[in-house]
Amino acid sequence: MKETATFYHAGCPVCIEAERQVAAALDPQRFDVQVVHLGEQRGLLAQARAAGVKSVPALVLGGLPFHINHGADLSALG
Repeated sequence: MKETATFYHAGCPVCIEAERQVAAALDPQRFDVQVVHLGEQRGLLAQARAAGVKSVPALVLGGLPFHINHGADLSALG
């Protein structure tokens, strides 16, 4: 069974590059990668917060948030 990896971002250049470099590098045979653009999907902010995401871009893998660079605080998104 595949593990879910959720990549949260806000669409900024840092986030887009992180998506291109990090999320796309995950093995699709091992991970079901979900990309969530919080700038467009604001209804998922609570989900991101509950997963421990403090800023974007971030990858939640194995239930742990990994913050990549510092593009924007979630508080700035809503």
